[in-house]
Parts: sequence; structure tokens; C-alpha cells
Amino acid sequence: MADKNTKEMSFLDHLEELRWMLVRSVSIILVLAIVAFFFSDFIFTDILFGPKDPDFITYHFFCKVTQFFGFTDSDICNVEMPFIIQNTDMGGQVSLLIWVSITVGFVVGFPFILWEVWKFISPALYSKEKKYAGAFVIISSFLFFIGVLFGYFIITPLSVYFFGSFTTSTEIVNEFNLESYTSMIKTSVIACGVLFELPIIIYFLSKMGLITPEFLKKYRKYALVIVLIVSAIITPPDVISQVIVAIPIMILYEFSILISYLVVRKQLKESNSN
Repeated sequence: MADKNTKEMSFLDHLEELRWMLVRSVSIILVLAIVAFFFSDFIFTDILFGPKDPDFITYHFFCKVTQFFGFTDSDICNVEMPFIIQNTDMGGQVSLLIWVSITVGFVVGFPFILWEVWKFISPALYSKEKKYAGAFVIISSFLFFIGVLFGYFIITPLSVYFFGSFTTSTEIVNEFNLESYTSMIKTSVIACGVLFELPIIIYFLSKMGLITPEFLKKYRKYALVIVLIVSAIITPPDVISQVIVAIPIMILYEFSILISYLVVRKQLKESNSN
């Protein structure tokens, strides 16, 4: 019989479980952050400041794509980074090293954090739902890492290129604060990782009856407009780059509609059979 956990837990018991879940999650992040600390030279030189290099792989990719479609004079083929990054705080670099290490620890430890979250909510699930724990962690982690890669290799370099080369006057020299530069990269990477969790979020919202496929279809055109606006802001001024950024996000949105449809249809079948 597919019943929920028959053992009732008091409010204090739930708080205790939540506390230990947070302790274990924070612990794994800190352990991985310490490991990242020892690879700080690689993380900073090759990863953090990679998008600042005009020879970064993304710029070559966009150049070849735009040339393939006939845009031979695209600015993305002549990337220049006329800016410098400066540190203005006494302990700025130390603080940055700590927070970058913690961010790396969070990204790498994301599957473990998901597992801890699943263990915390599992007592409220039915027996047939608990068997999907492995699938939940694997699929959610896969989507998150795909989002992180999308954020790093697509959103971040295009943002660095746009803001780094943008100027309103030749009298103005771009000298970006170290914290501002790294904050933009961290935000882009983590935000895209969370954005790519959209199908998982829609799945649970659909199961709770808060979202329907009809609702998602109704507001599809608004979602498309928002995505195109964001793409136009962060990409070079050519249509091809904007489309390359917008397509994966809209595919994700359409996939979420399918997920919602399957969940609602399954719920209707179960209610009709009862």
C-alpha cells in the first residue's frame, strides 16, 4: 500500500531534521570550498578571467556562426576588451578568494544538497514517489550543470564583451571593480543553473495544482518577449547572437509545458480511476 510515512513527527522534530540537513549541506560546501582553495590559481586564471580573453572559445564560436549566416562584418569576430579590472579594497582579493571558493563548493556539491533536500521532504511523500529519489537527483543535477555551462560559456562572455566594450564617450575609460566583475559572473552562472531547473519546478507546481499547461501556453508570448529583450541586452548587436541565446531558453519553456501536461494528465487518470 502506497501510504506516506506513518510515523508522525512533531514540529520540533522537523526543525531538528532541518537543522541537520543544513549542517550537512553547509559542511559539504565548506569541504569542497577548501579543495577549491588549493586550485585557486587555475580557477582565477583559466575560469574566472577566461571570458576576458579575446581568444575565449565562445567568441570564436559566435564568429563562425555569424559568418556561416553571411554576417561577415560582425563585431564578435573582432573582440576587444578595452578595460582593466582593479581591486580597491585592502582585503578585496582575500575576500574574493573565499567567496569564489564557496561558490565553487556550492556548484560542485549541488547533487549532495539535492539529496539532502530529498531526504528532508521524503517523509511527506508516498512510497511510490520515494523510489524516484535517484532520478530526481540525477535529472535535477544534470539540468543545473547544463545551466551553469550555459551561463558560463554563453551568457557570461557575451555580457563581459558587451559591458566591457560599451562606451558613451572616448573620454571615458572602463576600469571595473574586481567585486563587480566577479559578481556578474557568479550571478550569471548560478542564475542560469537555477533557471534550467524550470522543468523540475514546473513539475512540482503542477502536482500541487498551482500551474497548468494552459496557463503556460497563455503566457508563452510574454515569456518569448522577455527572453528576446534579455538576449538583445546581453548579446552583440546582431540577430544571430540573440537567437542563439534565446533558443535554449524557449526550448526549456516548451519542455516545461510538456512536463506540466503529463503531470496534469496523469492526475486526471488517477482521479477518474478512483
